[in-house]
Amino acid sequence: MGRKEMKWEDLTTVEIDALDRTIPVFLNIAAIEQHGPHLPLATDALIGNHLLDRLDAALNSQVLVLPQVKVCCSRHHLDFTGTLSVTHVTFLAYVSELLQTVVDAGFKRIVVVNSHGGNQAIGQVLVEQFGANNPDATIALATWWTLARKALGEISESGPFGVGHACEFETSLIQLIAPEKVRAPVPSGTHYVHTYDWAEGDMLRGAGGSTYRSMKQISGGSGVVGDPSHASAEKGQRISDAVLEQLVALARSLAPGLEVKR
Repeated sequence: MGRKEMKWEDLTTVEIDALDRTIPVFLNIAAIEQHGPHLPLATDALIGNHLLDRLDAALNSQVLVLPQVKVCCSRHHLDFTGTLSVTHVTFLAYVSELLQTVVDAGFKRIVVVNSHGGNQAIGQVLVEQFGANNPDATIALATWWTLARKALGEISESGPFGVGHACEFETSLIQLIAPEKVRAPVPSGTHYVHTYDWAEGDMLRGAGGSTYRSMKQISGGSGVVGDPSHASAEKGQRISDAVLEQLVALARSLAPGLEVKR
């Protein structure tokens, strides 16, 4: 008999009700937005689904995965056709109410896994506000590339400003997850328009401060930030493995009795 996937929407009300309420519950917040000329609009959603599918498999029915919130905060991409977005206010209200129903059902350990840069700031607001309103619950936010930053720094070959958007990392992951969705040719060279020194940064190197720029401004109109020519499916596997290791560690920190499937 095969393993039972722990997807909230695939279970029955009786099966949900029978679960131990200490089980960690994971939610991916993603995006539907442009990813340059070579990657699909669903890139962040595909990556988020992939990572939580692997976590579910690794922990063998010991975590519960909520339905993905696919369209989130992508206003800075709206210069590019196809991008979908909601406001920060709408996102905060919707995700807070969604998670409140989870807590009201008795589940107290929630992890929001973020796969889109534009969700980071409002995601932190979500965690702080929701946590303050639900002191008996634990809620955490984990953005995949910051969670595994040390290991990812050893994998990257594109150098400073090489990993940002539709870049070495995201292109490698889509080449692994859905290679048929990667369009040729993959752009080459580092796409990045410099700004104030204190606001310079990428997925691996945090900036000292921040200022608003649209993705069109940051990318010089290409929709790409970084150098995707360094991408490969093999590198995508290494990235996926590095992030999975950290997600498993996070889950086990919340529920120390979890056993990893070998």
